[in-house]
Amino acid sequence: MAYKIKYDEKADVLTIVLAEEERLSHADGIDDFVVHFDEDGRLLLVEVLRASKVIPLMVESLAKKEVLVT
Repeated sequence: MAYKIKYDEKADVLTIVLAEEERLSHADGIDDFVVHFDEDGRLLLVEVLRASKVIPLMVESLAKKEVLVT
């Protein structure tokens, strides 16, 4: 599966685009993540808010197996 990753430094948002050819229907957000779906509920796009803080903690969790993000 191919996907595109973009980072907006000014907004501090990392965007993972899983499918560009589909139409976004709705989005759900929880904490630092916003996930976007098409009409059939397929995941199309993931946004990581506060990415400069969240992503390094995610990478750290790979080594430690668990990290608390506050």
